[in-house]
Amino acid sequence: MRIDHAIDEFLAHLRVERGSSPLTVEAYGADLADYALFLEEAGVTQVERVDRDAVVAYEADLSERGYAVTSIDRHLSAVKSFHKFCVREEFAKANPAATVRLPAPPDKLPDVLTIEQVNALLDSQSVDDPTGLRDRAILEVLYGCGLRVSECSGLDLGNCALSEGYLRVTGKGDKDRISPIAGCALDALVAYLETGRPELAKPTKPTAAVFLNTRGGRLTRQSIHKIVARAGLSIGVENLHPHTLRHSFATHMLAGGADLRVIQEILGHSDISTTQVYTHVNRTHIREEYLSAHPRA
Repeated sequence: MRIDHAIDEFLAHLRVERGSSPLTVEAYGADLADYALFLEEAGVTQVERVDRDAVVAYEADLSERGYAVTSIDRHLSAVKSFHKFCVREEFAKANPAATVRLPAPPDKLPDVLTIEQVNALLDSQSVDDPTGLRDRAILEVLYGCGLRVSECSGLDLGNCALSEGYLRVTGKGDKDRISPIAGCALDALVAYLETGRPELAKPTKPTAAVFLNTRGGRLTRQSIHKIVARAGLSIGVENLHPHTLRHSFATHMLAGGADLRVIQEILGHSDISTTQVYTHVNRTHIREEYLSAHPRA
């Protein structure tokens, strides 16, 4: 079978059988399109003609093009999943990527803000107009509920059970989960929904989206990225990312004594090992506090 046809079959499998999100399918498609182009330039167009040397050469090519280790890892993971699928569907007899090892990821902990920085970030936001109320609510929800930026953008009015203190969030793989909301995050979201959103909504363009742009449509992930980055500059933090607020939420929850399994459930991690990175972050903060406070450290 031609490689491009096999990739189409694989992406259809992700969409239909595995229920992967459109963003996940798009990411796999982009990585595998790059892989297919590399193979085509090497004169390989059939799945059964791909051998281990071709996969290793592709890994080397990614490195030569300046890809980071994490990006190479992502590309190779897509390649491995693709070839495993091809063997299962009998498009090929052997998996040429089976014994190719993924590069070791760098030992990098996620960036987090201190509690003082978070307080300064949220307190710096003006709430004198509808967009100010909206932006404050977005920041509060990202930090207060640990949402991904796509989950924040995709939040609908019907997902908000504010009187009961929770949001119904649609995460990766279209899996729903319950996220508690209380305190400052709840207050900010209520203030926006009662005062800010009605000013942004357009009667001619009804939408269920919680967070609206100035044209009355759903606020995109890219727009939320810009809102968070702009807010970061107000406290001297450059390139602040929405995921940093999610990391900060988890780290501060753990430092406050929350159970790791509870944090895993709130974040929507399918594997506890993904959540365990925050125990390392917390240990790092403990060590920093020790070094700064102990007279003979």
